[in-house]
Amino acid sequence: MDSARRRYIESCPVGCSAPLEEIDLVLPEGPLLRCPECGQLVSQCGETEYVRSIARWNTSTGTLPGSESAARHEQLSTRRLRKMLALLGKPPQEVQLLDVGCSSGAFLMTARKMGFDVQGVEASARASETARLAGLKVFTGVLESARFPDASFDAATLIELIEHLRDPRVLLTECRRILKPGGVLLISTPNAASWTARVMGRRWHGFSLSVMGGHISFFNARSIVVIAQRCGFETVLTETRNVRFFERGQCPAAVHAAAKIVSELLNWPARLLGRGHDLLAYLRKL
Repeated sequence: MDSARRRYIESCPVGCSAPLEEIDLVLPEGPLLRCPECGQLVSQCGETEYVRSIARWNTSTGTLPGSESAARHEQLSTRRLRKMLALLGKPPQEVQLLDVGCSSGAFLMTARKMGFDVQGVEASARASETARLAGLKVFTGVLESARFPDASFDAATLIELIEHLRDPRVLLTECRRILKPGGVLLISTPNAASWTARVMGRRWHGFSLSVMGGHISFFNARSIVVIAQRCGFETVLTETRNVRFFERGQCPAAVHAAAKIVSELLNWPARLLGRGHDLLAYLRKL
């Protein structure tokens, strides 16, 4: 089989030994595959499709929020950073933070404003140059190529990154190496076990290779805990947020507005039951 047709992921990215099984949810790339041990879902996209889709992030703007979402992005980032500080038991001025997959640096700029000592790693040359122009110290490439010394950082973040990776265990193992003893790793990723995923199915942008630029591996709270343990972390906290039934443009405006009200009412139950579509995991190096 040539590289254009070969599946980009051949086995469970979490490291389970059971063969992947097809499920009824069919994407343009084919039916999703499921690991029967941890519940991880995997795309059947080929290597050529993946490379083409991931290229969308190689832009100068990267993931910089627009003016209409900048305030919400900063509020969300600040909340996550404060939780990391609580777990570390340190003020921001004493925390060396690495954002892996930092894009054009929006999260790092919030952390720097709070007083963190920040650095970033970003594979996109154009996005990382934008971050450097903003005065941030950013390495262009993958984390393993940066060759940071052992125990260099108190904290690291993987924000909307691991769902793009064929073997996230390589990255998590490297994160563990560069973290100090007791260091904290934050992972954010779409929750494939969410109510949103169940109701929307193939309509959910979280499953979309093209819309989201390279989404190929879909985690749930259990698979996050399993991969964390296998890579030398303990899971301190997992939480989920948000419910959605339609993406913008998938239904008339009136229906979208009504669905949004229902979604807001379900946000709190989804958080309590771990069924929100935004999954956060706070890990500590063992």
